[in-house]
Amino acid sequence: MRFAIKVLAIISLLTCGGTQGVTQASNDGPLQIEINEGIIQLFPIAAPQFIAESASASKWAKDITDLILSNLDRTGLFEIVPENSHIGKITNFDSPIQFSDWKAINVDVLLTGSVSLSSDGNLVVKFRLHDVFAQSSLGQGVQYRGQVNNWRRLAHKISDEVYSRITGEGKYFDTRIAFISEFGPKTDRAKRLTIMDYDGANVRYLTDGDDLVLAPRFSPDGDELIYTSYQTGKPSVYRLNLRNGQSNRVLQTPDMTFSPRFSPDGKRVIFSRTTKGNTDIFETNLTTKESRRVTRNRAIDTAPSYSPDGTKITFESDRSGSPQIYTMSLNDGKISRISFRNGNYGTPVWSPRGDFIAFTKQLGSIFHVGVMLADGTEERLLSRSFLDEGPTWAPNGRVLLFFREEPGESGGPSLYSVDVTGRNLKKLKTPNFASDPSWSPLR
Repeated sequence: MRFAIKVLAIISLLTCGGTQGVTQASNDGPLQIEINEGIIQLFPIAAPQFIAESASASKWAKDITDLILSNLDRTGLFEIVPENSHIGKITNFDSPIQFSDWKAINVDVLLTGSVSLSSDGNLVVKFRLHDVFAQSSLGQGVQYRGQVNNWRRLAHKISDEVYSRITGEGKYFDTRIAFISEFGPKTDRAKRLTIMDYDGANVRYLTDGDDLVLAPRFSPDGDELIYTSYQTGKPSVYRLNLRNGQSNRVLQTPDMTFSPRFSPDGKRVIFSRTTKGNTDIFETNLTTKESRRVTRNRAIDTAPSYSPDGTKITFESDRSGSPQIYTMSLNDGKISRISFRNGNYGTPVWSPRGDFIAFTKQLGSIFHVGVMLADGTEERLLSRSFLDEGPTWAPNGRVLLFFREEPGESGGPSLYSVDVTGRNLKKLKTPNFASDPSWSPLR
């Protein structure tokens, strides 16, 4: 695999609520990282602590800088040059940069910034990227404004800008993760629907744990979750509004419904439905409440996922005698099996880019999370464990989340992230055991 990764020289002047203006600067030549077969040379970047333009802004300047560096370091693409090795000192946001000081310690890109408090009590954060090799600043800088209690979002937004410009990849830091928090002994765990920031901050419980809940999935706008609940005593698909906390059943039926996902336009939901002992895939229009049968087979068809353009689905079925992955055109109903190697396959999820399909694979007693192209070729296994399941894509299609179950009476599930190349496997911090993750779109 080979990516040409460039610094973009288009600078956007943004706030947390939207775009205020756009300026464009000349491109002094691309900075490039090349990734070949998953082997990468880390990209050296330095970010001295942002300048506090008043004593009251000092805490925020440190916290914002630290979180930006933590975000970039977590990608596995950057080498963070520690501040104790810096020769150059940044005392003012608009001071000229002594590029030779940064070149001497092998820095390729320098990030500088400042933090102030406006008269209305909001944080104002400015930052600028500098190309040390070309000895030039990339544009006139970017400014964000937001409430003090949103300082983490400001840091995530700046991280997204820096990451996207240097790598050419899409953004993913300013996102949330929905998952199932698990409490209690392994044989009798309570499960609560939970949401948090991508980095584990701002955890919020959405259900009380009285009813079993599974498999939350975000809507395309990030304002809703769809999930499976046993509130009625059997699995049923529910829809939860994250703004007002209201939830309701998607389909009023005595049948079991489970494994739901939103369509890319957010107007439909696809899910599995068991009718008279047979499990097929159905689709419901959320406005009209009309439901239609998508697959019709005596086998178990489950875990459907839409392609990004909404014209196809991928799903799991045992119609060939063992669980395998299939794709289906929603226009003409044509179905194709795409998994043919040894092992059982399940939980397929189409990448936001449309190129890959992620999946869970069981080969003997070992579980893997992997990816393959949408036609089933170029299969690549990204993990290996006692039990790895439930992949979900970052909105940029570059990073995956999944959960890993540890064996034994004291073992439980935890969330892990991994790059699509198979590099940079990392455990996410959660307050309890955690399973069934879903990655939100960008906020």
